[in-house]
Amino acid sequence: MMTLPWLDLPLVWGGLIAFAVLAYVVLDGFDLGTGILFWVEHDEGDRDVMVNTIAPVWDGNETWLVLGGGGLFAVFPLAYAIIMSALYPTIIGMLLALVFRGVAFEFRFRARSLGGRRAWDAAFALGSTVAALCQGMTLGGLLQGVAAQDRAYAGGWFDWLDGFTILCGFALVVGYALLGATWLVWRTEGELQRRCRRHARTLGAAMLGLIVVVSLWTPMLNPTFGHRWFGWPGIALTSPIPILVALVAWVFWRGLSGTRDYLPFLAALGWFVLCYFGIGISLYPFIVPPSITLWQAAAPATSQAFMLVGAVVLLPIILLYTGYAYWVFRGKVLPGAHYH
Repeated sequence: MMTLPWLDLPLVWGGLIAFAVLAYVVLDGFDLGTGILFWVEHDEGDRDVMVNTIAPVWDGNETWLVLGGGGLFAVFPLAYAIIMSALYPTIIGMLLALVFRGVAFEFRFRARSLGGRRAWDAAFALGSTVAALCQGMTLGGLLQGVAAQDRAYAGGWFDWLDGFTILCGFALVVGYALLGATWLVWRTEGELQRRCRRHARTLGAAMLGLIVVVSLWTPMLNPTFGHRWFGWPGIALTSPIPILVALVAWVFWRGLSGTRDYLPFLAALGWFVLCYFGIGISLYPFIVPPSITLWQAAAPATSQAFMLVGAVVLLPIILLYTGYAYWVFRGKVLPGAHYH
């Protein structure tokens, strides 16, 4: 197959996979957050409304996780092998939690008793929380660095487990819960919406605090990260981020006090995008920090070019049907609506 010598294929594919992961985080984040909020929302009718806000889109959101993981396997097989070997416990935990959560999502509507419904609701909340926690710890384990030698993982089973990974896991649980609360502010009305505004205020303050702590800790993990954040020319890219985080915070609090119900959700998404951008600045050009770059981990150019043809065809289709689904099921979800 003809290659494209003028195109930096590993860089292009790194961007595509990064986009797929970000799309998964911002889309599946709010429906995982909705499940996490089941721990504090106990009314059966309100729980039905909460689930109905995500029922048409939750499974489609996970398309991006498949795309990101499949792309990593096909285009960066060395990175896939090392990352999976290093982070098997958190990745397997995430996948099992997502399966558990999906089963609970469907079965809660078919429970024939109140006790059965509450058991499936607890399973839905637990699966959502564990999935978010494992995703955060996976990110933390990757940021702290993965030991690699002779193109293989050279560490132990629990090398990823430390205070930083636990902090990242907790931060993502809080962040997803914030996305869920702001999503429900946008999509619901009445007393449920008012309670979600209160949840969002508390979670927003916690999220800001966690962003500060993680941002201060990350540059200390690796001298390269510190140079990227505080040395030239990296500081030219990183210095606007705290300003933008503060600006988004102003939009967030203003939105919670106003009538534009979509503003808090967009602001919460803005925090995630800014944090993701900061992570990208820290990691580039490494796909397995601190030693393996995009180019070292890449598959042969012919394989990358072949896969790129498929991505060029499939990505617009995925974007179109995702956008169409959200457009069709836009608007407020009222009590009494049914999921089939």
